[in-house]
Amino acid sequence: MSVKAVIGAMRVPFLLLTPVCVFLGASLVWNEVTQDWGKLGWVLLAAMGAHISVNTLNEYFDFKSGLDLKTVKTPFSGGSGSLPAEPQAAFAVLITGVISLLITIFAGLLLVNSSHLNLLIIGMLGAFIIIAYTPILNKIPLACLVAPGIGFGLIMVLGTALSFTAQVQTHWVLMALIPFCLVNNLLLLNQFPDLEADRSFGRNHLIIKHGEKAGVSVYFISSIVAVLSLL
Repeated sequence: MSVKAVIGAMRVPFLLLTPVCVFLGASLVWNEVTQDWGKLGWVLLAAMGAHISVNTLNEYFDFKSGLDLKTVKTPFSGGSGSLPAEPQAAFAVLITGVISLLITIFAGLLLVNSSHLNLLIIGMLGAFIIIAYTPILNKIPLACLVAPGIGFGLIMVLGTALSFTAQVQTHWVLMALIPFCLVNNLLLLNQFPDLEADRSFGRNHLIIKHGEKAGVSVYFISSIVAVLSLL
């Protein structure tokens, strides 16, 4: 097993997005409820496990399908390139994704037990997105477009806040819309250089279905919504 390949498949530089979203969610309620650093640690563990899991499972499935062998790698798209460089690490990457998901589920159940059942619904949606993102959601344009934002914006931000209190407030949703829109845009941008490779392997995201002009329009609208939410 190559540790370097596994770490590469985790896409470590992008994992910074997780604490940003978790701390944003915590900041919404931190002065209104009892400050519980232990609970925040469990939230961060669950969220980080989810991010590592979706990254490594995506790397594994894209490598096994042959897609990663056809995409042109850039710093932000085309996968990490870890498995094409070290194919023997594929099983280790798969195991990493599964273990990370199990850690997320374990931490999530502890949070549900100490909070309320609303978290269970959010957690189940998050687990579904992790498992289904590459094999299923990438073939459904709307689902592929909004799944990243739901995961990082709505689930991580609102889920963190809901771990401390059960009452959802309007400004929480408005704040969660900002990473929802921006993360959707991040993944949408990544699809432009991978367009032809994705099309040839059966994906059916927004740009494949409706064209690059539609992708640019959605990107622009999402950017405006993010700014308006902040205002």
